Parts: sequence; structure tokens; C-alpha cells
Amino acid sequence: MKDNLIKKYSVISALVFAGIVLFWVSSNRFWGRERWFKLLASDGPGYYAYLPAVVVYHDLSFGFFDKIPSINNNANLKYDYRRKVMGQTVNKYFAGVALVQLPFYLAGHLVTVLTNGAGNGYSRWYLIFFHVGALFYGLLGLFLFWKILKLYDIPDKLSAFLVLSLLFGTNLYHYTVNEPAMSHVFSFSFVNLFVFQVLLFFKKGDKKYFLFAMLSLGIVTLIRPVNAMVVLSIPLLSGSYSMLKNRIAYLFRSPMVLISGILLFLATVFIQLLIYKIQTGNFLVYAYGGEKLNLLKPHLIDFLFSYKKGFFVYSPLAFLALLGSAGLWKINRFAFVAWAGFLFLVIYVLSSWWMWFYGGSFSSRVMVEYLTFFFIPLALWLSQTKYLKLLKIFIIVLMLVNMIQTYQYQYGYIHWSDMNKERYWNNFLRIDKVVKHRRDW
Repeated sequence: MKDNLIKKYSVISALVFAGIVLFWVSSNRFWGRERWFKLLASDGPGYYAYLPAVVVYHDLSFGFFDKIPSINNNANLKYDYRRKVMGQTVNKYFAGVALVQLPFYLAGHLVTVLTNGAGNGYSRWYLIFFHVGALFYGLLGLFLFWKILKLYDIPDKLSAFLVLSLLFGTNLYHYTVNEPAMSHVFSFSFVNLFVFQVLLFFKKGDKKYFLFAMLSLGIVTLIRPVNAMVVLSIPLLSGSYSMLKNRIAYLFRSPMVLISGILLFLATVFIQLLIYKIQTGNFLVYAYGGEKLNLLKPHLIDFLFSYKKGFFVYSPLAFLALLGSAGLWKINRFAFVAWAGFLFLVIYVLSSWWMWFYGGSFSSRVMVEYLTFFFIPLALWLSQTKYLKLLKIFIIVLMLVNMIQTYQYQYGYIHWSDMNKERYWNNFLRIDKVVKHRRDW
């Protein structure tokens, strides 16, 4: 009993440590010295815009974009997320991030009102509380990651190590702390919620887990429609063909459960369709214009290995997880095939986007959502190998590499878009340049 408590507290301690680091770095970097306005950048203003549109301006045509002085005076907010569709103005981005951030935005609105702050929807407390929300969802995603590992019988002590490895060894850290208005940390959290609920459904067979899974799927789709691909992970999460067949049969024997789950999913996604209906008079709108997938021309090698944005180049710990998949093959060949097939399809689709490197970003940002699927086989491998201590040392080294590269990106030594082999190796692990930059800055 005492040993179990100690092991459990090791994970709790890891989560508390992660929370302290996230809040300390975030507050130090953004919440003081008038840097809070940098929290919205790139696609962030588009995801965020639904909140002031509904809470402050009651204007889903986003006419306030041209009228708010704080927007026009902030270079980070000048990116125009609006698009003309059928003669009407719509937001290019989906409303899922705004939906899950609404409680934090309302808290920021309340504090702004109580302190007589600028109630324009974009002032200090609005953005700080938005950042707090991103940190909350990042930690929630890590907590759910631990719960997922428990369902795979991973020891808590190892889980604590993996929780910290996932945060500090991948680009999850960057998109939680440095670019919290992007959708990825929220997708990470709700993908993990979906995975956790599906695993519980297969393990216990209770209908409530299926319903929660469908609600989670709806939310993660509302955040980014392409996230709906996570449903393809269900064979992997079932663990076996017989279990998969058993649970599918259960759902068809219980049509009200199946229909209720589908309705939960559709009702959640319908929020976006309703917004489009209010804006344009039509439920179905494609706001991305000429931006689309080209499934005949995927950039698989560039997406994974290029110096420009290669996922494994800038998040090398994820590559180590591929080695762990060999252990999955030995344990459960059905799960291995399902895992490999799922990740191949995800990478194939994501690398087929017209801009396969996804603009200014650190590593391949669209893979943040799927990090847990890399760490599950890694966890299974580490739980069985006799080289655990040696591998832990190697993982710690990769964590340090990731953190150095994260700070190099923060100060421009890893360029947001224009990286190549020469620039990469000229700056590889050159922490001295970052230190000098900070001193000069």
C-alpha cells in the first residue's frame, strides 16, 4: 500500500513540477513588461476572435477587426483571418478553441471589468487568462496521458518520467508556452480524452465511456476538422480483433447507445455549422479557399526528415518511439499493424496539405495532437527492456536537445520558415548564441 502511494505520488509530483515550470516560464516571459500582447500570433487571432465576437461585440461578422485601436497597434494581430464566402464574412478557423477557452476568457473579462481595464476583448487580462487556459489544457493532456499509460499497466514511476519526457522532449512545450493561441495544445488534450474514454469502453464495456468518447471526438473535430482522423485509432485501442468485433456488436445490439453517441458528436460539430448559417445563410461553408489537400502528392520524407520542418529532426524523441514499436510487434501483432496503419494514414494526410510545412512553426506542429500514439509503444518498450537506465539517459539527452532547439527557435536561430542543412548545423546546440542574444536583448 505504501509503495503504491509513493509510486502514485511520483506521477503527481511530475505533474506538479510540470505545472510550476509552465506557469513560471509563461509568467516570466509573457505576463509582465507589456509582453502579453505577443500571446496572439500567426493563426492564433483567428481561433481567438470568436470570443470577443460573442462576449464583447456580439458580432459574428467580425466587423470589429477594423475598428479596435489595440488590434491595429499590435503587429501580431494584423493578420486578417476573415474570408469572403458567398458575399459574407466568415472566420477562416473553426470555433473549437474558443469553445473550450470560454470559461477562461469570461474570467479575464470579469477581472478586466473589476479593475476598470480596457474592455475591448484584447487587453491584458483577456490574453493572460487565455494563456492560463492553454496551460490548463496542456496539463490536462499530460494527466490523461498518465491515465492512458495506467490502462497499459505502465508503472507509475516510469509514467512520471514519460510525462516529463513528453512535455520537455517534444514541441508540445513550445505550443503550450510560446504559442498558446494555436490549436495544438487543445487538440492534444482532447485527443487524449478521446483515447482514454475509448480504452475504458473496451476495458469495461460501459456505455458512458462510449458517449464521452463521442463527445470528445466532436470537440476535437470542432477544434480542427482534420483531427477527426483520430477515430481511425480505434482498432489500435481495442487491442485485438475479437475485442473490436465484440464492442461493435454491442453497439449494434444497443441502437439507442449508438444513436446517442452519434448525436452527441453531430451536436458538437453543429455549433460550427450554426455559426456559418448565421453568417452566410448556409450550413456548409469551406473557408480555406484554394488551400486544400493534394493526396496524390504527399511530402512524406520532407514532413518527417527535412531540415525545413522535419518532425523527427526537431522532435527526435518521437523517432526513438519508432524503435519501441518493435516491442509492440512482439507483444501484440494486431495492435502493431493497427498502430502502424493509423500513423501512416495520419502522416500521409497531413503531409499532403498544400503547404506541407504549415507556415511558420517549430517542428511539424500538426503532430502535437498525435504525440501520445508515439509514446504508447515507447512506454511498452521501456517497461520491458533490461536497458532502461541507459535509455533513460539517452532520453534525457534528447530532452535537452529539444529544449535547446526550442529556445533557438524562440530567438530566431532556428528560423520559423527558412531552415536548411547549412543553417541547422551552423547553429546546432549553439546555446552560446542564445545566451548572447538574451544579453544583448
